[in-house]
Amino acid sequence: METVIDTGFFIMQKKDVPQDVGLNQGQSEITYAVDEDGSYVQAPSLGWEPKNIANQQAWELIRKEITSEIEQIQAGKRSPLAYHMARNLMNVGLLASYAGLSRWRVRRHLKPAGFRRLDRNLLKRYADIFGISPEALQKFPTSLESSFHED
Repeated sequence: METVIDTGFFIMQKKDVPQDVGLNQGQSEITYAVDEDGSYVQAPSLGWEPKNIANQQAWELIRKEITSEIEQIQAGKRSPLAYHMARNLMNVGLLASYAGLSRWRVRRHLKPAGFRRLDRNLLKRYADIFGISPEALQKFPTSLESSFHED
């Protein structure tokens, strides 16, 4: 007989894995559950309503951030680097780490004047991080909708 240790965690049975369609749009994701024999197995799930709601709220915040960056760039307050950071869910610290730069240098490059003074090598370094060309790094969309259709 198998000994069960109560860890305080909820262990989901395979038959109880939620199938609430959400952002996955009908595509399943793998979760882990316990089968009839008490073994952990992979179980496909279309989603779980609380997770779907949290994901929708998170994506709404991301859309607002991208829209705000586009507006700030159009107003001449930010450089196109800010748009690419927002679109790739990056903050100054993360981009600085990837680029091998200090945070204050990245912040300076977020300003239009600092960005315009970037040399070709640093433009390429940033572009490589985002998986785009240096020319594409210097551009930004005019709206949120076009930002997701430019690829």
